[in-house]
Amino acid sequence: MQTLKSSKLWILAMVGLTALAACGDTQLEQGLLGAGAGAGVAVVTGADPVAGAAVGAAGNLVYCNRYPSRCK
Repeated sequence: MQTLKSSKLWILAMVGLTALAACGDTQLEQGLLGAGAGAGVAVVTGADPVAGAAVGAAGNLVYCNRYPSRCK
């Protein structure tokens, strides 16, 4: 049971990271994609989804502003 849960967390973490890599073209899209990824990871890990969404949105906005060539 623990191995299945661990595998599920890894898969969802990779999906979350992939979503963050798809930055979006505007700051609104970047924030929404980051928020979705952050909330999804938070739900799976048992954390607060609102906090996860805030962290994900902020993280994606910062990343896309810092590395704009990687977000196209």
